[in-house]
Amino acid sequence: MTVDLGFVEKCESWQLESRFFPSKVGGKPAWLDLKNIPGEKDLLCKYCREPCIFLCQIYAPYEDDEDAFHRTIFVFICKKVECSKLNENGNLKVFRSQLPRINEFYSSEPPVEQNDWRTDISVNKWVKTCHICGILAPSHCSKCKIVNYCCRAHQVYDWKHGHKETCSSNKTVIKRPEILFTEYEIVVETEDKEDANNTDTDLIKEEEEIKKYEAMVQKGEAGSFQNEDIQNELLNMVNQKEDKVFSKFLSTIDKYPNQILRRE
Repeated sequence: MTVDLGFVEKCESWQLESRFFPSKVGGKPAWLDLKNIPGEKDLLCKYCREPCIFLCQIYAPYEDDEDAFHRTIFVFICKKVECSKLNENGNLKVFRSQLPRINEFYSSEPPVEQNDWRTDISVNKWVKTCHICGILAPSHCSKCKIVNYCCRAHQVYDWKHGHKETCSSNKTVIKRPEILFTEYEIVVETEDKEDANNTDTDLIKEEEEIKKYEAMVQKGEAGSFQNEDIQNELLNMVNQKEDKVFSKFLSTIDKYPNQILRRE
C-alpha cells in the first residue's frame, strides 16, 4: 500500500489560498466549502470554553466518490497548556469538508498556479469571517462596523493588539495575529517502499533477539555482563509490556524524522 508523507515548507502566502486547494499548517483556514464554515460554538474547547485555533488542513480528494472529488480535513486545537490532558481529546476539533467536482465555488478544471489567477474565489465573498482566526463571524466592531469577529474574546484581543489605533481610520493591520500558528505549506511525497520494508525487517529481527534473550534468562543461560547498565536495559526490554504498535511507529518515522504527516 502506498504511503504519503507530509513535510512543512515555506512558500508564498497566496499559494495557500482556497483557490489552490492547499494542505497547510498555521495561519487561518483556507476553507473548501466557502459558504458553510464552522463558528465559535463548533470550536469551543471542552475545558476552557474558548474557540480552538486552526492547526492544519489536509487536502485529501477521493475521486471514486462523486461527492468527495474535493475533500479537506481541518484540525483545530486549544493552545492552552492546561487544556492538554493525557488520553483526552476535549482540546481538539476535527472537521471534514467535501465537494463534488461540479460546484458553485470552483472550476471543474485544475487551478492555474499564478498569483493573479481567480482572485475572486474567496470565502469573504460568501460569509463574514473573524479577523483574528478566520472562522464564521456573526459580530463586528460596534465603532467602525468594518472588522468582524467570531466572539468577544477575539474582539478584545484585537483591540489590545492594534485595532484600538486603527479603528475608524484608513489604516489597516496586515500582520498575522500572534494567536495563530506560523503558516507553512504541507508538501506531500510518496514514501520509498524499500525504506518501509527495511523498517519492518529491522523490527522483526529485534523482536526475535528479545525472545531469544528472554528464553536464555528463563533457563539461566544468559550469563553476565560486565556493564550492569546493559544487563538492566536488556532485562527491562524483556519484562516490560511493550506497545508493539507504538514501537513500530517510532521506528518507521525515524527514516524521515521531519515528517509531520503519514497517510495511506
